[in-house]
Amino acid sequence: MKNVAVIGGGTGVFTVLVGLKDYPYHLLAIVSIADDGGSSRILREDFGILPPGDIRRALIALSSASPVLTKLFSYRFKDGNNLKGHSFGNLFLTALERITKDFSSAIEEAGKILNIKGEVIPVSLENARLFAQLENGYLVVGETNIDIPKHDPNLKIEKVFLNPRVKANPKALKALQKADAIILGPGDLYSSIIPNLLVDGIPQAIKQSKAKKIYICNVMTKYGETNNFTVEDFCREIEKYLGKNVIDYVIINIEKISKKNLKKYSKERAQPVELRDEGFFKERKYKLIKAPLLRKTQFLRHDPHKLAKILADIID
Repeated sequence: MKNVAVIGGGTGVFTVLVGLKDYPYHLLAIVSIADDGGSSRILREDFGILPPGDIRRALIALSSASPVLTKLFSYRFKDGNNLKGHSFGNLFLTALERITKDFSSAIEEAGKILNIKGEVIPVSLENARLFAQLENGYLVVGETNIDIPKHDPNLKIEKVFLNPRVKANPKALKALQKADAIILGPGDLYSSIIPNLLVDGIPQAIKQSKAKKIYICNVMTKYGETNNFTVEDFCREIEKYLGKNVIDYVIINIEKISKKNLKKYSKERAQPVELRDEGFFKERKYKLIKAPLLRKTQFLRHDPHKLAKILADIID
């Protein structure tokens, strides 16, 4: 059975894992520890644990337990003075961490309860904050403030970094060493994908791996993060942190977006990520794969099953 490592955070990793779960692979979800919003922020501050939100999503994505149990882990309290806004799954992971005295063990136990197919691995076991330096020199503190900017969203992000610097989880390094394929994205570039590449040891492990390395480019730009970005711009930013000619395949969506959806997303100042210069890829060893990949919903996101088919063709 082939080992497939999926790196990222948020809904992007969820989409890839849900799609690939039906294939005969051992899935290794390497998850960001940068989340500091909502329930994760409170539990992180009150209990000193790693943020559980992205880990919970990955566990749910890989779960083959009953629908009721997966819904329970996704359930978010809508009222109650102390519970409002908390996800049951986040609270469950926090309780398990207190019982096992170890966050990795808590994830393993949750994985057994949810009967997951594969493994969920925090990219690091150390806590750190994500920072973004804007083109005017201003520092944005925290993943949430990058994700939902309180600063001028028209300012370009020059670079992101973790403070303090943290070392890679040994399990994450082992997963990358044994992987037959490594998948990056889709997801918010500066708040979900690149934070993993800021962890000491991760870029080196990806470079040294003999796995097929695949980057899934986003369908839409994000105002405040990737304004007016093209496919090439996304790849250039990944190269800043991973190096050139490390990625083997870049997957992009070419499915036409309806005028209705374009109009809706234009209100959020988001636009389709376009391919402008194929010469960029000819100068590198990346193989560009174009495919219709949209989900049939009002949200412009990758369809997990369409995406999984493309990924399986590459992996196999």
